Amino acid sequence: MSDALDGGSIHMVDGVLLVGIHEDVTDTDIMGLQDRLADRVASERAQGVVIDISALEIVDTFVGRVIAQLANIARLLDAQTFLVGMRPAVAMTLVELGMHLPETRTALSLTHAMERLRSNSG
Repeated sequence: MSDALDGGSIHMVDGVLLVGIHEDVTDTDIMGLQDRLADRVASERAQGVVIDISALEIVDTFVGRVIAQLANIARLLDAQTFLVGMRPAVAMTLVELGMHLPETRTALSLTHAMERLRSNSG
């Protein structure tokens, strides 16, 4: 089952919700994505969430804060959460903006995140 709208998409694969944030995401889109993710994690009892931000070349404080909120929502609903696809420029911008993601795990790719989720669940 998938949920694809402007700004982002959510797909279920092997008990893991894959969340893709699109390059042209607007503030309204990302707020809607936040609501859809919370609903899907709870209703589908997802064991994990992988948030892919590889399409984002830049982030501002709002998008950075919402990425952290997406990860925290999933974690609070008991889904292991990974952030993947972070570009070096995005990482540097998040640091420069003082954004901290202390509870969010990162992985180099979707493949690495899925491997780590499988090893943690078994």
